[in-house]
Amino acid sequence: MTEERQKATWAIYVWCRRTDELVDGPNAVLMSTAVLDRWEERLQDIFDGRPYDMLDAALTDTISKFPLDIKPFRDMIEVMGIAAESEASAQSIYNAALYLGIGNQLTNILRDVGEDALRGRVYLPQDELAQFGLCDQDVFARKVTDGWREFMKEQIIRARFYFNLAEEGASKLEKASRWPVWSSLLVYQKILDAIEDNDYDNFTKRAYVGRTKKLLTLPLAYTKAQSMSRLILQ
Repeated sequence: MTEERQKATWAIYVWCRRTDELVDGPNAVLMSTAVLDRWEERLQDIFDGRPYDMLDAALTDTISKFPLDIKPFRDMIEVMGIAAESEASAQSIYNAALYLGIGNQLTNILRDVGEDALRGRVYLPQDELAQFGLCDQDVFARKVTDGWREFMKEQIIRARFYFNLAEEGASKLEKASRWPVWSSLLVYQKILDAIEDNDYDNFTKRAYVGRTKKLLTLPLAYTKAQSMSRLILQ
């Protein structure tokens, strides 16, 4: 991305990180509806050009340079109990962004099964584990069985389904943003490839995409971004 777009992305990330820390940070014990209400008011102030601090000001500056919609920001707060309004004009790209986020998160969960199990955590759908004769204890045992392989195949199919939905939105982005998003999309899918290459052993083997593979993905991402650009112009 250009330097200006990099800074804009960082500003958005900082706001998202601060929002996340309301429930996961060191002061999470103080979290309440009143805190969320005040945070939403601050969000509106940011969009109205009245930042509270320097980090808010970074996002205000970003909003002044790029046509951002407040809805995705409110939706992040909605996860903690606050409703948001919809705007149909940006709906298709917004939905694709959600699909990409879902695909990424599903991939994170599948990649980290072994590490989570060591911490006594399971983030996998219980009903679907049961369909393959599995339960949490099988996950904690960290042994790859035929049942586990079949379960993982279904989970990977779902993650790829969301990535495929996200591709449509990536093609509709503004040209300067299309290549970075395509790069992220393709690199993340390679994590799923790595799980398959490891014979679905995400208990003891880390599904890793090395720097070389990432770099080799960039030309393909660039080609896809440019081909989509030509289709849009046509």
